[in-house]
Amino acid sequence: MNLVRRLAFGLLAIPVIIGCDDNLVATDSKSFDGASWPASEPAQFLIEPVDTVTDFQIYLNMRNNKSYAYKNLWLITQMKFPQGKIVTDTLEYAMADARGAFLGTGSDVVENKLIYKKEFRFRESGTYQLTLQQAMRKSGSAQPLEQLEGVLDVGYTIEKEIQDGSK
Repeated sequence: MNLVRRLAFGLLAIPVIIGCDDNLVATDSKSFDGASWPASEPAQFLIEPVDTVTDFQIYLNMRNNKSYAYKNLWLITQMKFPQGKIVTDTLEYAMADARGAFLGTGSDVVENKLIYKKEFRFRESGTYQLTLQQAMRKSGSAQPLEQLEGVLDVGYTIEKEIQDGSK
């Protein structure tokens, strides 16, 4: 009987879970062996936009474990447009509060959803290329960390822009 209840609960939960992703358009991620992101391995993703008229929110996702030893994250992002335009950004994200508690969700594995582009419209038809590269350095050093420990994976999520502000 207990098994039947669990099965019924699981079947009822599926529409709720699916319903939460109504705004999700695309997502992808890249995992790193040994929970360590090498500076020499940028994460690259190909994005095929669904249309050229809708505004989207683009988030960068990072999952880390407790080995991540920094309060922030520096990233170099590059968006290559289908017609060849390249936009490069150097971004800093807060990853922990002043006490060192991670800002993302979860405990052993912390999930971070970081805003990358608000109200972004894929104005060109074709394939976009998104590249994420960690740009962390030790204080006072110009050299990037060869390995950023504690990073399980990075990726992106594209969601439809909600016009009424409720999300």
